Amino acid sequence: MIKKINVLIMSLAFVLSIYGQENKNDAFQDRITEVLQRASVQYMHLKDELPENRFPKTYHAAEDKLETSGSGWWCSGFYPGTLLYLYEELGDKKLKKEAERAMKILAKEQFNTSTHDLGFMMFCSFGNAERLNPSPACEKILMNSARSLASRFNETVGCIRSWDSSDDDYLVIIDNMMNLELLFWATEHSGDSAYYDIAVTHAETTLKNHFRENHSSYHVLNYNVNTGKVKQKRTAQGAADESAWARGQAWGLYGYTVMYRATGKQKYLDQAVNIAEFILNHPNLPEDKVPYWDFDAPGVPDALRDSSAGAIMASALLELSGYVKGKKSGKYFSNAETMLTTLTTDEYIAQEGTNGGFLLKHGVGHIPENSEVDVPLTYGDYYLVEALLRYKNTGNTER
Repeated sequence: MIKKINVLIMSLAFVLSIYGQENKNDAFQDRITEVLQRASVQYMHLKDELPENRFPKTYHAAEDKLETSGSGWWCSGFYPGTLLYLYEELGDKKLKKEAERAMKILAKEQFNTSTHDLGFMMFCSFGNAERLNPSPACEKILMNSARSLASRFNETVGCIRSWDSSDDDYLVIIDNMMNLELLFWATEHSGDSAYYDIAVTHAETTLKNHFRENHSSYHVLNYNVNTGKVKQKRTAQGAADESAWARGQAWGLYGYTVMYRATGKQKYLDQAVNIAEFILNHPNLPEDKVPYWDFDAPGVPDALRDSSAGAIMASALLELSGYVKGKKSGKYFSNAETMLTTLTTDEYIAQEGTNGGFLLKHGVGHIPENSEVDVPLTYGDYYLVEALLRYKNTGNTER
């Protein structure tokens, strides 16, 4: 009799656990819908605040001041990109109209050969527009952008140059990994393998030189442009040369996940897994999974969090969870879910009409220069919305 009761209790507990999990999932899906609708309202507010021909950069609450940039700033593509993601989900044509207005201003950057950030600027905007509604006009802009980006590749170094420099210096930052997706698109569209080859060579050189034995990455490498040898490994936006700047780790994780998607090569999947394990097993990753701005930041556990790094990591982990099997897949998905659960709380999501029209609070741009500290950031919004859409459409990893 007792045995039968125990079996009955265990069965009931199992049913209740399933029921509880379903309720929890339903509640989180409802919260995601609420946050995306909030984002739509916020971005219409942001539209109304933008000066003509300018792009949102950040907002300073103490001064109630919206900081903007021209189209040449590396973040200019995130604003129309976020609008397009929201239009895709919500179907509000005002979002699409505003994205198209911004992209008309942004289009001239297709010929900009002075920046390595054309992937951020042009693929997050025109790339999404092309995905949603392919057109010869978008394709021409993307191809010109890919040519401009490829012009910064140096065969001796084997990398795309980041910041311009003097003498024989050749500076390459981990962020560059995020711009390679544009080159893969260019080869797929044009049939010209040169873009694919540049992307793979850059990733190979970065894999060889940018990472430490524990799979964390340096922010900046300085190569000798004449020999291709590494002259210096250092940081620019991290706490120290040997520290692990959180957003840099996020760029690497996302970048090598894309490399695996584009090439199918196992070593890129292995590298993405290595980076994910470094992040998720790090003793300084908080339980709510939103990282400090640097894994080695002074003052942990009171150091600032970087919500933008958390959003990028969540989006990348969701995609990566679809490329690995078993416990790793579950681990990456559940950690991404925890990150998104935290990032969609009121602690991080702006109330309607506040935060200058941005969605996500508490981003960290550049602490060593005391720039963009504990503020909203356009890339934080972009990757949070992307991650939420990936979560809603679990299984679709090619957004």
